[in-house]
Amino acid sequence: MRLSEFWALMEQEFGSGYAGVVARTQTLGSIGGRTVHEALEEGVPVRTIWEAVVRDTDVPPHHHWLADPEDRRA
Repeated sequence: MRLSEFWALMEQEFGSGYAGVVARTQTLGSIGGRTVHEALEEGVPVRTIWEAVVRDTDVPPHHHWLADPEDRRA
C-alpha cells in the first residue's frame, strides 16, 4: 500500500479535515498504542497501520478500500 492510498483512505473514512486529527491523536492498540504519525515515523508498514486503523476505529467493511472512482464522483 502506498502512503498516498493510505491518506486517501483516511480522508474517505474520516473526512479531509478530521483525518489528520485522528492520525495525530488516536492511539491504536493494534500497533502498540502508537498514533498513526508515531507509527509512520518508526517505520511501521503503511498497510499494517491501515489495518490497525480499521480494527481499532471500527471502519465498516465497505470502507476498507478506496471507492471506485466512478462512485466518488457522485
